[in-house]
Amino acid sequence: MPQHTGVVGPESVRMLELGHPWIIADAFTKRWPAGEAGDLVELVDQGGRFLAVALLDPKERIVARVLSRSRMTLDKKWLARRVAQAVELRARHASLSETTAYRLVNGEGDGLPGVTVDRYGDFLMVQLYSAGWRRYLKLLTQVLQDQLAPAGIYEKVRPQNTRELEAKEKKFARLLYGEPAGEPLLVQENGLNFQVRLESGLDCGLFLDQRKNRAELMTRVAGKRFLNLFSYTGAFSVAAAAAGASLVTSVDASPSYMEIARANFGVNRLNPKRHEFLVGDCLAVLGELAGQKKEYDIVLMDPPSFSTTSKSRFTTKGGTSDLVAAALKVLAPGGMLITSSNHQKVDLADYLKELRRGALQAGSGLQVISLSGQPEDFPYPVTFPEGRYLKYAVCVKSDPM
Repeated sequence: MPQHTGVVGPESVRMLELGHPWIIADAFTKRWPAGEAGDLVELVDQGGRFLAVALLDPKERIVARVLSRSRMTLDKKWLARRVAQAVELRARHASLSETTAYRLVNGEGDGLPGVTVDRYGDFLMVQLYSAGWRRYLKLLTQVLQDQLAPAGIYEKVRPQNTRELEAKEKKFARLLYGEPAGEPLLVQENGLNFQVRLESGLDCGLFLDQRKNRAELMTRVAGKRFLNLFSYTGAFSVAAAAAGASLVTSVDASPSYMEIARANFGVNRLNPKRHEFLVGDCLAVLGELAGQKKEYDIVLMDPPSFSTTSKSRFTTKGGTSDLVAAALKVLAPGGMLITSSNHQKVDLADYLKELRRGALQAGSGLQVISLSGQPEDFPYPVTFPEGRYLKYAVCVKSDPM
């Protein structure tokens, strides 16, 4: 049962009634009884009317995350039901043919706000985005064991100090249950093989939310020259090469990521010598390619929402338009520009304005022919717009209107 009762103000009441799962710290939450991360708090309005039960995280901006609109106890039975519902959604609605790497629990989208669980082959990776879940991690691990019988379960720990992000080889994961996965671990996506590393590095080496977009790209690239900016470990590049692209050029600032990209070509029996791997800042490389009169039929850019490379000139806010303008200079007339952003705080309308600025800067037209986001294993409640974070725009270069 909840340990506390917390009175919320009119704005929070309105958001709760609209179905939003977050309580943001304000003057009302500061008057709540002292509690610890992981306590359950019963949310009521100023008249004492019950609204919801939430998980407390008193030191954070999101001070509480709604677990249920009815009274409940966070026990094994409740947790098992939510996990089972998440697993069932994937079984019924997700396109996971020849795929062994995908999201099993997507936080707010599966009624477990602040928790994600990803599958990588026979292993699971848990991430906690709220300290409130720390108390229930052992319980969650037991539920995952019972329902999924994985070979091992890891927790990926997000560093508080952003300077730690530079340490790509540092271990950010710990084994909670079972046997170590070994590195690299081979997983499948859309019938292709990819190396992932569950223990070392901040990310595992494959962004699962782009699975459907990679499959869609494969329908477009046969016989085309493809440029992949911010290529990371080369998943889009592998997809393009496997689908018959005549040339794949991968660009990333990280030499270590580029080596993994080459390895990913190898595990798919694709000859990396037939394609190009360029290490460098993407804006600078685009300038060099334009100077060399290079031209591509498809250019894709999927930059990180923030850069951990101090020399990088890219930032999400303000950088997208410059990147679009530079990319259009190496894109053939009628060619395809594919842009992607996972920045939660930039909505689709503002993102399209960045694309517009870039096109105007380059003196080019840009026709949007497709907009998409994350796949079915990344669901979000209709009441939670922050859950629709991924923006993936397929555009065609045209003459200015």
